[in-house]
Amino acid sequence: MKSKKLFMWGLVGVFVLALASFTVTYTVRFTEAAVVTTFGKASEGANAKRDGLHWKWPYPFQSVTKYDTRMRFVQTKLETQQTADDKQIIVEAFCMWRVKDPMKFFRRFSIAGERASDHYKEAEDRLTGFLRSAMARTSSYRMSELFPSDGSPSKLGDLEHDMLVAMTQSAERGNDSRLDDYGVEVIDVGVSRIQFPAATTEAVVQRMIASRNKLVTEIESQGEGEAERIKSAAQAQADTIMAFAMQRAAEIRAQGDVEAAPWLAQMDQEPELAIFVKNLDIMRESLARKLTLIFSDSTPGLEFLNPSFMRGASGGALPQINIGAGTPAGGAQGGER
Repeated sequence: MKSKKLFMWGLVGVFVLALASFTVTYTVRFTEAAVVTTFGKASEGANAKRDGLHWKWPYPFQSVTKYDTRMRFVQTKLETQQTADDKQIIVEAFCMWRVKDPMKFFRRFSIAGERASDHYKEAEDRLTGFLRSAMARTSSYRMSELFPSDGSPSKLGDLEHDMLVAMTQSAERGNDSRLDDYGVEVIDVGVSRIQFPAATTEAVVQRMIASRNKLVTEIESQGEGEAERIKSAAQAQADTIMAFAMQRAAEIRAQGDVEAAPWLAQMDQEPELAIFVKNLDIMRESLARKLTLIFSDSTPGLEFLNPSFMRGASGGALPQINIGAGTPAGGAQGGER
């Protein structure tokens, strides 16, 4: 019985010790920072606690508020903005931020409630207001600059940078002070979505069609210029080749004339032979093609082709044949057969 009582008292002691440890200690993760308050207030010289095990006075003397120091995301709703060329677009923007100074963050937003989630909500409401004001920088850019159709780079990146600068300036012009005094740091500002009203969509489409038509005209003009250049180059090459061929032909003709001079000199000595040879060349060239020759039946040797020629022959007499100047030959002269 005595050992049992000792065991029970030991369990009670461990429980009380664990409870006491829970009330006087707290743990901070490496992604967090903790603000320790005394009777709900943070002293001026106090610093936020980083990761590790820390001691504190039990509640209600001291309490701990933990903040996640990783990046957080806030986004606006779709809002209509006007560009510099009086076109309307519907823009949705976002902001990446984090708790930079937990002590300043606590002092600025602890009036929203006791929980860290209440502080986050209050801070995001403030940042959303600054971001909506920064979206008005859209009016500094033309539609053709944000959505170029000629292949040039878009200025959406410049717009996002201007929104970041404008968001910081909006905080500085606020009732309190700068973003640093809120204990927050804005990491990035961007445009997450853009929509076009029906009229703006039609205008954008028409502008894109006009831009594409202009591009087509430029390409066609470049093609025609390139074609003319190629034709000019080809004509110049053809003229060069033709000039070379004409020069070479003249050289060959000159060389032929030089080589033919001795033969022409020999032909001058025998002109009749030269005429005979030339006639043979003409006949050779003529007969090499399709040619029809027509001879008269009075041509010597062709009288037999005349049907009336045989009528003069009777009783076995030989027909008369004209030889030379038409002297009759053969026949039945002198009664001899």
